[in-house]
Amino acid sequence: MPSPSATMVIWTSAWLRGSAAADDVLDALNIWAEAHEVRAADDQTAAALDLPGPNDSPTGLAMLLAALRRCPETNAHLVLPVAGDVRGLGGPGPFSEAALLAGEAVVLPEAGIGLVPRPGPEGLMRWSVHDLPEMPPTPLHPIGEAEHGLAAAMRQAATALTELGVARKRPGVREEIAAALANTPRPQWPEAMPQRALRVLERSAEVAAILDVASRDAPGGALSASAARARDEALRPIYNAVRAARMTAVDDAARVLSDRAARH
Repeated sequence: MPSPSATMVIWTSAWLRGSAAADDVLDALNIWAEAHEVRAADDQTAAALDLPGPNDSPTGLAMLLAALRRCPETNAHLVLPVAGDVRGLGGPGPFSEAALLAGEAVVLPEAGIGLVPRPGPEGLMRWSVHDLPEMPPTPLHPIGEAEHGLAAAMRQAATALTELGVARKRPGVREEIAAALANTPRPQWPEAMPQRALRVLERSAEVAAILDVASRDAPGGALSASAARARDEALRPIYNAVRAARMTAVDDAARVLSDRAARH
């Protein structure tokens, strides 16, 4: 599904280059929570960015944006780490641990900052701001490769539904997929959002809805441990393709938005 980190990457990329207003960023993030609070993960980062520390009262997103504005010009990247694949986090440390626990993060390598969102109680989103270790250069993955990988993932997902007997066990599976897709948050994007990246994000959501249904047990049934493992093994490559496509699409959109703003 889409993520707060993806929204943050795309909108801050537009805002930092002057093609979006700060209020646009705040409005776009409101889809994820009614309120957002921000703290630095440690006192040193708090002092460097003029943000509250881990034991202080939190501040809001406007103060985070102000801190980003004071940093060196930077590009933002989306990271969706999972156990066994923590590329893009820059090695072990508090940031990597927080990002892995959340399953997502924003990396701003030139500024040396990482952002991790975590849902809190009663419609609250908590953002922790981390000092990054020295980051390796972010590799550029062509959006065409992401499209190709996602198309293959869609075929795999359809095959997996058949091989796992999902349709046979649950005759209303198409309705379940449609419902899962309908319940997926639909973030606002900048007017200049690249259509190719948007198409990849939309297709990623479609495949994720299929995976959501395929990973469920049939109503009233329970899989054996061996059957559950077989299902997870069949679906894992598809999950990986969706993650890769999302990261590539978000990074491509951020790059295009930044480049367009720089030319005007």
